[in-house]
Parts: sequence; C-alpha cells; structure tokens
Amino acid sequence: MNLKSKHKIDPGFSMSSMTDIIFLLLVFFMLTSNFITPSGLPVNLPSSKTSTIVMQRVSVTITPDLRYFINERRVAKDLLEVELARELEGKEGVVVLHVDKSVPVEHLVHVAGIATTLKAKVSIATKPGN
Repeated sequence: MNLKSKHKIDPGFSMSSMTDIIFLLLVFFMLTSNFITPSGLPVNLPSSKTSTIVMQRVSVTITPDLRYFINERRVAKDLLEVELARELEGKEGVVVLHVDKSVPVEHLVHVAGIATTLKAKVSIATKPGN
C-alpha cells in the first residue's frame, strides 16, 4: 500500500511578486516626485501667482553680484553664448533662468536673447507667491 502523496509542496519562496510590487512603487514615486531640480546657488527668486513646472534641461543662474552659471558651472559673460550652445547641443531646447530679483532686467534680456537665437524656449524660474 502506497501512502505517499503525488502532490509535493515546494518549500521555496518566490520573490517575483515582491519584486513586481517594489517596481510598481518605484515607478509611482518617480512619477509623483517633483520634476524641478532645485538650483544650489543662492538666488532670491521673484514670486508669482501662477507657476508651472517645466522639465529643466539647461539652467542659467545670475547671482546678485552678476556672476553667470550654466548648470551650476561658472561661466564668463562673454563666453555665455558658446557655452550655452554647447549645453543645448543634442538636447531639447529649454532654458530655465534663475535670476535674482535684484539683478537688472537687462541681464535677463541678454541671456534670453542668446537662448532665443539658439532656438531654445526660455522659462523664468519663480517661487510661489501670494
């Protein structure tokens, strides 16, 4: 008389469902996180009532002491067009300007003009205001 069962239970644990859950959580958090990369440079941004999120490709920062930075790398004002063209090469043409509110508008217009001649879209970074 054979009393052994024909159906054996596998004592192993399958991690495939756990990895699926972790992957879905990772995708969820990536999609719901901020798309704005904050600038690490000390700039007091102007405030606005409406603010839209723009996917930042190239960031140009002008500090209160009129120093220019492209993606947190210092650039001389006369080399700004060359460096900006190099940064925009092969990327979607979106330039986000982080300009301190004490900087005269002529410097903002200068950088925006360079970006426009390079066929890039220009967006001005602001902080949410009243």
